[in-house]
Parts: sequence; C-alpha cells; structure tokens
Amino acid sequence: MDLQRSVIVVLLVMAVSLKLGSAGDIVHHDNIAPKRPGCDNNFVLVKVPTWVNGLETSEYVGVGARFGPTLESKERRANHTRVILADPPDYCSPPKKNLSGEIVLVHRGNCSFTTKANIAETANASAVLIINYETELFKMVCEDKETDLNISIPAVMLPQDAGTILEDDLKNNFRVSVQLYSPLRPLVDIAEVFLWLMAVGTILCASYWSAWTTREAALEQDKLLKDASEETLNAEGSESSGYVDINTTAAVLFVVIASCFLVMLYKLMSSWFLEVLVVLFCIGGVEGIALIITVLQIVRIPNLKVGTVLLSCAFMYDIFWVFVSKWWFHESVMIVVARGDKSGEDGIPMLLKIPRMFDPWGGYSIIGFGDIILPGLVVAFSLRFDWLANKKLRAGYFVWAMSAYGLGLLITYVALNLMDGHGQPALLYIVPFTLGPFLTLGKKRGDLKILWIRGEPERPCPHVKVEPYEEERPQE
Repeated sequence: MDLQRSVIVVLLVMAVSLKLGSAGDIVHHDNIAPKRPGCDNNFVLVKVPTWVNGLETSEYVGVGARFGPTLESKERRANHTRVILADPPDYCSPPKKNLSGEIVLVHRGNCSFTTKANIAETANASAVLIINYETELFKMVCEDKETDLNISIPAVMLPQDAGTILEDDLKNNFRVSVQLYSPLRPLVDIAEVFLWLMAVGTILCASYWSAWTTREAALEQDKLLKDASEETLNAEGSESSGYVDINTTAAVLFVVIASCFLVMLYKLMSSWFLEVLVVLFCIGGVEGIALIITVLQIVRIPNLKVGTVLLSCAFMYDIFWVFVSKWWFHESVMIVVARGDKSGEDGIPMLLKIPRMFDPWGGYSIIGFGDIILPGLVVAFSLRFDWLANKKLRAGYFVWAMSAYGLGLLITYVALNLMDGHGQPALLYIVPFTLGPFLTLGKKRGDLKILWIRGEPERPCPHVKVEPYEEERPQE
C-alpha cells in the first residue's frame, strides 16, 4: 500500500504541475513596442487564401501590423484582390508606376515598415504584403521618431516560404489574387463543452465513490465499536486506512514541489524528453479520467482548512507560472510546457485535449489534470461531509460546491476566448468560485467551525447508552 501511495503522490505532483485551459494565440500583445496614436493595433494573425489563374491553391497565415486599419473578420466580406510585384522590390523609393487598387508584394528591409506602407498608399495600392527574410513571422511596429502614421491601408507580413511562392507565380506571369481577413474565435467552442462535461462528470463520479467508501467505512467502524472486543479494536485501529490525508504543511510543500517539477520540464523540454514522458506516463483521455478518479479516491483533505490552504497555494502557483514567470523567463513557463513549444510536439501527456471543431484557427482546447484534481478534492470533501451528517441534497454543501466549480470552469473558457486564445490560469477563476460559496454557506449555517477543524460531524459512540434520568423520590 505504501508503494501505491507513493506512485499516486508522484502522479499527482506531475498532474498538478500543468493546469491550463488554452488554445493557440491569434492576438499577440507586445509591451516592448508600446502603443501610441496611429500605431495601436494588436498583432493579429491573418488568413491569406490565394488564387492562381482563377483556381484556389494554398492558404497562408500572416501577421497584421501595429499600424493601419483593422482587417475584416468575415471571409465573405473580404475582397478578392489582385497581387502585383513591387517595383522597386523593397518599396523604399517612389514606384515607377501607380497602381489601381491592387495589393503590392514587397520585400522586407532597407527602410521602415511604415515607409513601405506610406509609399504603397501613395501609389494607390489597397494593401501591402511584406515578405519576411526568415521563415518565421515578425511583428511590424513603428519606430520611435516616426510621425507619419496616418496610414489607411492594411499591412500584412508573410513568412519567407509563402512570399517566395507568390513571387515566383507572379514572375511566371500568373494572375494571383488573395483575400485578407482575420476571423474571430467563437465565444465557446463545442470542444470546450465536451471538456467541461468531462471535468464535471469526473469530479461527480469521484465524489460519489469517495463518499460511498467513507460512509461504508464509518458504518463498519460503528459496528466494530459496538460489537468488537477492545483487543480487536486496537488491532483494527493499527491497520492502514488506505487513504492519503493531506495536512497544511503538505499542501504548501506540494505546490513548491510542483513548481520545481514544472521548471525541470521547462528546462528539459525537448523532443527526446517528451518521448520519455509519453512512454512513462502515456496518460490522457479515458486513462486520464480513470487516474483522476483514482487520485480523488485515495488522496483526501481532512477538513476545509487544508482544502483552503491547498487551493490558495495553487491559486498563486497558477497566476505566477502563467503571468509573473514572463518577467524572469521572458515567456510564460506554464504555457510553453503545456504546449510543448520547445519540443516542436503537441504538448506533454497528462492533459485532456480535444480539437477545436468550429474554430477558424483550429488548434486544441486543453485542461490540465490539476484543474480537476485540486478543486475535486474540496468537492469530494463536501459530499463526504453531507453523507456523514445525513444532510439532504438541498440542505448540504455538495450541490453548491459542484455547481460553483462548473460555473468557474465555464467562466475560464469564456475568458480564454475573450482574451483571443491567450492561455489563462484556470484556477484564477475556479478557486474563488469553489471556495467562496462553501465558506460563506458554512458560516451562515453555523457549520464553519466543524468544517474548518474537524471535517466531519460528531457521531455518538454506539456502545454508550444514555439512561433516562429519574428524580430520586424522598424516603417516607
């Protein structure tokens, strides 16, 4: 049993290290190049479908500039516009001929991005496509001393490989036309609905299993206390219960260890290391749900005090590694590890991940095991308390805790999409929703002291009989 407990604790540390509901970013904020009037656009990804001689060929992805107008978000409203080669190629000097509403394809370099856009606008171009000299995209910003920022045509950067293909087609006298648009993500994708149902359903099943085994153990203990001899009771009390109870010190150390493990993953994130993790812990989907239910059955919090400390530490852990870690590592450690950015893979195991079905940008919706396990410990505790206290469903705490968790997770996915796909710390929303109603309701009902310290209702000892009290009659 000790070996089993150790394995479960190790898996729990790994699971809690990753807690994120995320999809690919379509808006890229950049504090290094601050916004100013005329140069205040977000860096958005742009779809660039192409047609060659009237036949649709490839679709490329570019990035919009900090300056210029915002792009159309609907494909049906984006115009098919012809593309022509720039002459001169860099568009750093006035062109040799004016255009009539075409999109001009220019090369990066020799002058600023705004200079190219201003020259293209002067030549009556409807937009400017700038070919990067690298395979990656580059954020087009305004330089410090630039003042001519009243640009009324959009500028989009293409990676080198996409730009080279378009340039070759134009040099071969093919007729090339493109659309430029930046579609928005849906507020909630069906993939997130499935993840929500999986998370809530997993906690629901695990809570009932945990409460049922606890009640059976309590009934068995009452029977032993009532019928067994003292020697039998001492022998039974010395045996292991099969559960791992967390105390406040362990809750704090647990998050510290999870942080160390997360940094190790970040530093060693490479394709070979990811393959080792997949071989050792090839957990996800149905296996992941089974692991979560098992962990919530074996690992338990004895009272609400421990649950509050654990979730509060996890709350700060989530915020730190998603947001604050950018100041030291220049990128979000949690997001890099969850997506497997450094390994070039689809992310590490021990995540629930579903493809986004109705998202024009594709990608995945994911949730870490920790976003289910940690709040699930508190939710399962609430149902165990309700059953031991013989509380009815409406008079108990489980319905409130379960509903609050579901609402918090829903708010997480809404916030994720409102933030244009930027990874969000799920526990930032889940922890206040889960703990807040539990603590408030416990105080209002007068159960907070028992929930906070004891963690279970007081039960009378079965073999202590209360005799009816009779007054002594005076002797005659």
